[in-house]
Amino acid sequence: MRAEPVPEPWQSRSDRMARLLLLPILAVATMLTVITRSGSEHAWSAALRGGPTGAAAVALTALWSLGLSRYPTSGVRMSRRALVFCVHALLVGVLVWENPWFGVFAISGYFFADELSPAGRRAGFALIAAVLAASQTNGYPEAWNTHTLVFLLMAGFNMTMVLLMVGLTNRVMTQNAERGRMVEQLGEANRRLQASMTENAGLHAQLMVQAKEAGIVEERQRLAGEIHDTLAQGLTGIVAQLEAARQARHDEAEWSRHLDLAAALARSNLTEARRSVRALRPEQLEQATLPEAIGALARSWSEQSAVPAEVETTGMHTPAGPDVEAALFRVAQEALSNIAKHARASKVHLTLTYLDDTLLLDVADDGVGFTPTDRPGSSRNGSGFGLAGMRRRVERLSGTLNLESAPGDGTIVNATVPVQAPAVPPRHTSPLRTQATGATR
Repeated sequence: MRAEPVPEPWQSRSDRMARLLLLPILAVATMLTVITRSGSEHAWSAALRGGPTGAAAVALTALWSLGLSRYPTSGVRMSRRALVFCVHALLVGVLVWENPWFGVFAISGYFFADELSPAGRRAGFALIAAVLAASQTNGYPEAWNTHTLVFLLMAGFNMTMVLLMVGLTNRVMTQNAERGRMVEQLGEANRRLQASMTENAGLHAQLMVQAKEAGIVEERQRLAGEIHDTLAQGLTGIVAQLEAARQARHDEAEWSRHLDLAAALARSNLTEARRSVRALRPEQLEQATLPEAIGALARSWSEQSAVPAEVETTGMHTPAGPDVEAALFRVAQEALSNIAKHARASKVHLTLTYLDDTLLLDVADDGVGFTPTDRPGSSRNGSGFGLAGMRRRVERLSGTLNLESAPGDGTIVNATVPVQAPAVPPRHTSPLRTQATGATR
């Protein structure tokens, strides 16, 4: 037969305490027996009075109790547990037969009955309940009479009470065991949570590093766009004017005009470069609205390229935020630069449209056009950065940039950017229409 499972530590301590209390309980029961020896006694007790049986039973039980103090509380086969209980029940039964006061010691039989199998436990409880009933009714029954009836009633009462107490105790022990398991599970969950938090802290640090690196890359791209939109375009204009001056060196007036334009571009470019270092925001937007800045840009571009540029503003003008205005201004600037270099256009039309939650910019020319899908990296986009830079600017603001073109049909650049509700009253209450190169405003 297999050994019983090892009990819980608290149960092991309880069983050990029960074994150590056997001798003290026996001593108390013996003392009560001696004190109450005189007076009326049961017939069986009277028959044993003065004989050696009672003293021998007490001595044998004392030795038995002493031996049980070293009886293990776990790892004992069920057959051995049953044998120990039977011997103990026999001894307490003889002692109660000798004197009912030994029922005080008979209660210890419940301790060993509780260590039996479920079926053996019920039988053991019933046997000890009967022994205690004999103690409570002043002896075992001799014949079917009133004493026997009282004995049976008391035995049934004892059995019922002990089963109720054991059931309640088992329920409490089960709940305690469940609580213990829950505590262990919570402890394990806390350990896993701590490990997860440690891991998440590492991942967070890694993400922070990646975000920092991504921010550095994005900032580099943004700075590249700013340099392209300011220094590169300004230097391109200066080179163009100087080249024109070289070709017009025999015409002093035309030569002087191109040199003046080159000098003006150089001064403007230097100012813009200094301002870009400070805020990377177009200088034209520092003291003007977006329609005014685009109008000034178109006039300046027309003077340099000799191509008429018309600017039209529709809708109710409201401030769209510095990032949105700067992005659309740079789109207009880049689009005009590409038209001057590649389109061979005779006129340009810029349309700025204010809607409730969207700002649109269209730059259309009547130049030679091209097929965008066939020439993604062509010189139409200059260095290749211009169109990509415009798209990044707009997409960074959750907007879109579309390019429509076909050979011989010109080109339209359309930028759409969402805007938030205006935080200040609008500066204009009516649509604007602006024309560059000689048009009035």
